[in-house]
Amino acid sequence: MGNCFGSQPAADPSPFPAINNSSGTSTQATSVNHSNGGTTDSSRAFSQNSNAVSDDGGAVNGEILPTPNVKVYSFDDLKTATRSFKGDMKLGVGGFGTVYKGWVDQHTLLPSRHGTGMMVAIKKLNQESTQGFDEWQAEVDFLGRLSHPNLVKLLGYCLEDPELLLVYEFMAKGSLENHLFRRNAATEPLSWYLRLRIAIGAARGLAFLHSSDKQVIYRDFKASNILLDGNYNPKISDFGLAKLGPAGENSHVTTRIMGTHGYAAPEYIATGHLYVKSDVYGFGVVLLEMMTGLRAHDTRRPTGQQNLVEWLTPNLSRHRRLKEIMDSQMEGQYSSKASFEAAKLTLRCLEQEPRKRPSMEEVVVELEHIAAMSSSHRPPRSHRADTGTGTGGRGGR
Repeated sequence: MGNCFGSQPAADPSPFPAINNSSGTSTQATSVNHSNGGTTDSSRAFSQNSNAVSDDGGAVNGEILPTPNVKVYSFDDLKTATRSFKGDMKLGVGGFGTVYKGWVDQHTLLPSRHGTGMMVAIKKLNQESTQGFDEWQAEVDFLGRLSHPNLVKLLGYCLEDPELLLVYEFMAKGSLENHLFRRNAATEPLSWYLRLRIAIGAARGLAFLHSSDKQVIYRDFKASNILLDGNYNPKISDFGLAKLGPAGENSHVTTRIMGTHGYAAPEYIATGHLYVKSDVYGFGVVLLEMMTGLRAHDTRRPTGQQNLVEWLTPNLSRHRRLKEIMDSQMEGQYSSKASFEAAKLTLRCLEQEPRKRPSMEEVVVELEHIAAMSSSHRPPRSHRADTGTGTGGRGGR
C-alpha cells in the first residue's frame, strides 16, 4: 500500500469497519478505534446511495453498500488457491506484502484446481511490513463497500492471526506505472489516445469517491495504484490509506502524513491537513507522468530534475518547450492544441492552493473534451485497446 515518507505525532483514528462473519454473509459491526479507544458505527460512515455525475449529466454507475459484500476465506483456502504460495505464483511485492495469483470458482469463489475457474490476485501481509491491520481494515471497509467500474473489486479476505490477506479481481495488464516506465521489456508503450482513455477512467473513479455524501479522500493516487484490465480499462486499487473526508463545516481532516514521494500535495506535506483537492494534486502529477513518460520522483536524474513537478511545470505553459518534454513514444499521435489543453489542465490540478484546483468532475469533463479534440489522431481500429488487440498508435514497439 502507500509508502510512508514522514509522520506527525497526531493520532490517526480509523472509522472502520463492518466485517463479514465466518459464513461469508455480511454482518454489521462496530470497530475499535485503536487511537482513542472509541467506537464508530460504519453504517454512519457513508450514505447508502451515492451517484457521481458524468460529463453528460447522467449518474455514474457506482454505489456504496451499507456493509462490505465480500467473501471470508480461511488461510487454508488461500493456500489451496495459490498452491501454498509457491514462488511461480508470485505477481509482485508491494509495501503491504506479496501479491500472488490464485484460482477460484467463477460462481462460488471457492478455491479451484490450478488453471481452472477464474484467476484472482491475493495480497498477503509481509510480517516485516510497516503496514498491517489498519491498512488491511481500510481495504475491507472501503473496497468492500464501494462499487464502481473504475475501482478494483475486492472479492474477499482472510483474517487468521497473524495472517492478513485480501483477494481481488485479477487485472491482466498490470499497473499504469509498468506501462509508462517499461519495467518489463515485453510491455508496449501506451499511445496518446490510450493514455487519455486511462486518465478519464481514473478521473471518474476519483470523482465517484469525492461525490459521496461522506466524501472519501483516496490519499495515495499514483501510477502504480492504477491497474489495467485485459482491455486497458483503468481501475484504482489499494485503499489502505483512504480517509473519510471532513465533517460538518470543516474543510479538511488532519492526519498522519503518509503517501509516496513526488505525489503528495504541498499542503498535506507541510501541515498534515488533507483536503479532497489533495487527491486532485496527485492526479495532476500522474497526468504529468503520462505526458512526459517520466517518473514523479527519480533520484537517478540530475540535481534539480529529480522532482518532476518542480522541474517541468514551468514548461507546461510554453508551446515550444511543451513539445520538447512530451514523451517521444507518442510523437505524431496528438495535435499541439490537444497537448496544450492537457498541459493547462495539469497546471490547474497542480495549483499550490487546494481551492484553486478543479474538482474531479471538472477534470473528467476537460479530459473528455481533449479526447474528442484528439479523435482525428486516434489509432487505427485494429490497434485500439478496446478491441483487446494491442496498445495501438506509433508509440508501440
